[in-house]
Amino acid sequence: MNEIHSARIGIIGGSGFQRLLGLTDSRAHHCATAFGAPSSPVITGYLCGVPVAFLQRHGPGHTIPPAAINAKANIAALRSVGCTQILSMSAVGSLSEDVPPGHFVLIDQFIDRTLMRDKTFFGPGLVGHVPFGDPVCGRMRETLADSAATMGVPAQNGGTYVVMEGPQFSTRAESRLYRQWGGTVIGMTAMPEAKLAREAELCYALVAIPTDYDCWLESQQPVNAALVAERMAEIGDSARKLVEDAVQKMNRHAGGCRCGCDRALDTAIMTAPEQRDPAMLARLLTVAPNAGRLINQ
Repeated sequence: MNEIHSARIGIIGGSGFQRLLGLTDSRAHHCATAFGAPSSPVITGYLCGVPVAFLQRHGPGHTIPPAAINAKANIAALRSVGCTQILSMSAVGSLSEDVPPGHFVLIDQFIDRTLMRDKTFFGPGLVGHVPFGDPVCGRMRETLADSAATMGVPAQNGGTYVVMEGPQFSTRAESRLYRQWGGTVIGMTAMPEAKLAREAELCYALVAIPTDYDCWLESQQPVNAALVAERMAEIGDSARKLVEDAVQKMNRHAGGCRCGCDRALDTAIMTAPEQRDPAMLARLLTVAPNAGRLINQ
């Protein structure tokens, strides 16, 4: 058996999912970060004996719309309580008849259609370009696939998440276009979350939970907010079983990530050492503390 990992596993999801998880020895942390306030307090505790941290993406009571989520602060807050892996749970619409509501998708690719969001910890004074060809940690995704098989949870291993701006749902024309592009599911929240996790050198995986067929399949009811909430309540038990098994296996991930998630900044920083903005560098180190190895490179 692999050595047990001592770091926490971060879980990002909705407020209803926190109740389903039923963490023990839970404690709320009101995290102050260099990037502002996160969406919610971070709840640390134990899930099946594994140290985890939970964050509500849309805030308590679902008060934050997708484009207003402070994803930079969310990632920084999870890092601040010791997370090295992040498991994201996301309600989505299905773009494929092969992925009906309730059939999970373990995402391996994204198409980012968002326009209004702050997507990087870098900027003027500290320029960086992280590799993102494989945007999800392969080790985490394989573990999720194994857990889905173990728990009898229907899940497709691999799929493309089209991230739209929102908050409105798609038109039928848009939904059909995204199907032509090869999209598997569509949602509003995976970006810039996944990009920022990579810049923070965190392992990141996303479980997409289809609740509907968006609006392309005219024989089905078009998506609406009430339908999403109803379907998530129905699917919740399967999501809980998957996460409970997966975190126990992820807790045994030891050593460096074979995908290089924990070394994403090795080839990223372009700005010459003498030209780097000290304040920006200090903020980056709060969310990617191992980047200190690059200061004089």
